[in-house]
Amino acid sequence: MTKIRFLLLSLLLAPGLALASGGEVHMKSAQVDLDDKAALQRGASLYMSYCSGCHAISYHRYSRLSEDLGLTPEQVEQNLIYNDQKIGETMNTGMNVADATAWLGKAPPDLSVEARAKAQGADWIYNYLTSFYVDEARPTGWNNTVFPGASMPHVLWELQGIQHAKTEPKHKNAKGEAEACEMGEYKGECIIGFELSEQPKPRMTPEQFDRVAKDITAFLAYVGEPNAAKRESTGVWVVLFLAFFTFLAYLLKVEFWRDVH
Repeated sequence: MTKIRFLLLSLLLAPGLALASGGEVHMKSAQVDLDDKAALQRGASLYMSYCSGCHAISYHRYSRLSEDLGLTPEQVEQNLIYNDQKIGETMNTGMNVADATAWLGKAPPDLSVEARAKAQGADWIYNYLTSFYVDEARPTGWNNTVFPGASMPHVLWELQGIQHAKTEPKHKNAKGEAEACEMGEYKGECIIGFELSEQPKPRMTPEQFDRVAKDITAFLAYVGEPNAAKRESTGVWVVLFLAFFTFLAYLLKVEFWRDVH
């Protein structure tokens, strides 16, 4: 029995131990608030302007934007549909899959559940959007510390500006071996941060662009689970009901056992 318990405990702890051995990934929080309708509206507008040309959200319909984000159908049609699709259709990209494969080598992925597919959740998207830097060795001219070797160019560079990687030589351990770089490496050195070029001048301040990245992230988090906000609010009432029911059950138990004692 002891061996069986030990085996079960090992199976339960194995994923956690594997993650621990691989090192913890440090991500800045996107601070997603699915009740912030204004942020979701801004995120939807930004996504349709900068992302929808390549990335579909085929599990989601335009009509849900009207139902969930406090927009009228007319507002959705006039401001968020950039092709000939109708409001009842799913949010597919206008790019043909065959053309995308020929041009890019692979069709850009559908982002319907991107926020749920990553281990770090929506935080991964936020950190990815803010971590592009110039890399002349890449075909696109850009690289990313969160997703090294990403084939996507930095489509938001005019808003953020052009980031260059700040580096320092690799540190060595007691054995004289080079230690791994936390943010990745560039030209043989460890990346320790970014610096913005003064020219061309970005259209936004760092604070404004940070808001843009968070709004897009919030929108994709909402798309990944449209009922999340409603589920969480309902969950509070369910927990309160169970607590009240437990209290009543306790009082009933006390009453039933009063005479027994």
